[in-house]
Amino acid sequence: MARIFLSYAREDADAAKQLAQLLERSGHEVWWDRHLHGGSQFVTEIDKALKNAEAVVVLWTDASASSAWVQDEAAEGRDTGRLIPVSLNGCRPPLGFRQFHTIELGKWSGQGEPDNLDDLLEAIGKTAGAAPAATAAVKPEAQAAPTLSICVLPFVNMSGDPEQEYFSDGISEDIITDLSNVSALSVVARNTSFTLKGQTIDVKEVAERLGVTHVLEGSVRKAGDRVRITGQLIDGTKGDHVWAARYDRDLTDIFAIQDEISKAIVAALRVKLLPNEKKAIETRGTSSVEAYNLYLMARQQWVSGNYGDIRRDQTIVRICQQALSFDPSYAQAWALMALAQAQLRQWHGKNENPLPAAERALAINPDIAEAHCVKAHLLEEQGQMAEADREIDEALRLDPDSWEVNREAARLIFRQGRVQDAIPYFEKAAALMDTDWHNQSMVMSCYQAMGDKAAMVRAGKLAVERVEKAISRDPANAQAIASGANALAAVGDAQRARDWIDRALLLDPENLLMRYNLACALSVHLNDKDRALDVLQPYFEQTESPTHIKHLGVDPDLDPIRDDPRFNTMLAAAKQRLGISEPA
Repeated sequence: MARIFLSYAREDADAAKQLAQLLERSGHEVWWDRHLHGGSQFVTEIDKALKNAEAVVVLWTDASASSAWVQDEAAEGRDTGRLIPVSLNGCRPPLGFRQFHTIELGKWSGQGEPDNLDDLLEAIGKTAGAAPAATAAVKPEAQAAPTLSICVLPFVNMSGDPEQEYFSDGISEDIITDLSNVSALSVVARNTSFTLKGQTIDVKEVAERLGVTHVLEGSVRKAGDRVRITGQLIDGTKGDHVWAARYDRDLTDIFAIQDEISKAIVAALRVKLLPNEKKAIETRGTSSVEAYNLYLMARQQWVSGNYGDIRRDQTIVRICQQALSFDPSYAQAWALMALAQAQLRQWHGKNENPLPAAERALAINPDIAEAHCVKAHLLEEQGQMAEADREIDEALRLDPDSWEVNREAARLIFRQGRVQDAIPYFEKAAALMDTDWHNQSMVMSCYQAMGDKAAMVRAGKLAVERVEKAISRDPANAQAIASGANALAAVGDAQRARDWIDRALLLDPENLLMRYNLACALSVHLNDKDRALDVLQPYFEQTESPTHIKHLGVDPDLDPIRDDPRFNTMLAAAKQRLGISEPA
């Protein structure tokens, strides 16, 4: 009988459990994440189960269709020809999975047998090579998979200067974006390929693990006004070189080099490039190499800098302003500057107005999703929630796979007190950026609030892993240490959590966001209410951000101390100081 991996969303756990039991009664071996044991490295366990499964059954519902985790597991099944999609209540699968025949289980609630169970058993038998009795056949397209697929490994920085890492990473990301515009080619997402950064790897093993036909690897050496880029496209099965080239050019040719690499790969794979796809590859946000270089530098600060550190956001604004001095029509630079200005306003209480930059970005490029996020938060600040929601919906429509968009959507929904609705967006943001410890910590907090301890612990373990990597790069990153303390407390490592709390307070006692996260750990996981209030006192006395106070008002991590008289006295004083009126 078959080994089955069952993928589902947390909200559908009851139906998943019943479906697993039905499949087991049919003689199959079913793995789902309830099989994880305490202390498991859950990402490793899931990867192992996925690799060993003969069939990947994905339960599509409204919740799972928006879950980055389920989509990643489904992609593994799709790209290796083992995907068997099933659907509840007529849910339409997300983009990338609609070309496969989906077995409809009807309005099944987990009781009795669902509609078309025989079809599902038949599909499992055909996919895994088993032969359980059944009455209907799955359509042939259920077994189809994209013919050509590629993983673009992060190009190696050969400049001899770690500070140039932003440039090689930016080149890699742009090539991934270019190739993603080619409809005949399936491209591994940036968050997956960048997990391999800095590793010594065997290309054939990577291809097998990710289920791709080809792998692109390369290097970048930038020195003064010259750049050398090498690239080689490798057949993932044979290990043979399909294409290789080296470009020694002036830095001013960087855009032409990127176009040439992307088109050369398409030509080597003998893929037909449609006119609109060719145009998308050739379209750049700027023709200024100076502006592009500065934008990549600012972007690197944005995605990997010290979250919560005011200096990061001030640096991004400064770099973007310089980029725009070279090209005032660079929409991406305007949008990134607006995001950083919004951080300074909403999280640091600075007198910044990000609206002009956001509006300028949209005037140049109406489809730039991140600028809509900035407008959404400004509308939220003004109490115009319906308009804020519309701006976020538009951002999600324009770029549903944007890290920034999912992160900002999650925050907005969370501050509305809709914790469960925020989970898919926090999860997707965390999945889209492997260095993102902050959104991973928010996933943990949301599951804590929903009472799902198993999911909270899994999320907390991944948060600890990411924080450990962050502080290995920057041991003085007190904000990351504070978030790690919260995650350690959540997974039950109380002593280490307390050690990290002490360390964070020694490193950066003036960091108010850090104090907030420490208070969360002390309040909800360590049951140390008095110290939580002590840690929060400077936060209440010094924060200049009404958005912070609104976030605090709905954060379930502070529920254990919310009724304490001292908490309410400090909160009332902060609201009075900031001019925040109580709702009527």
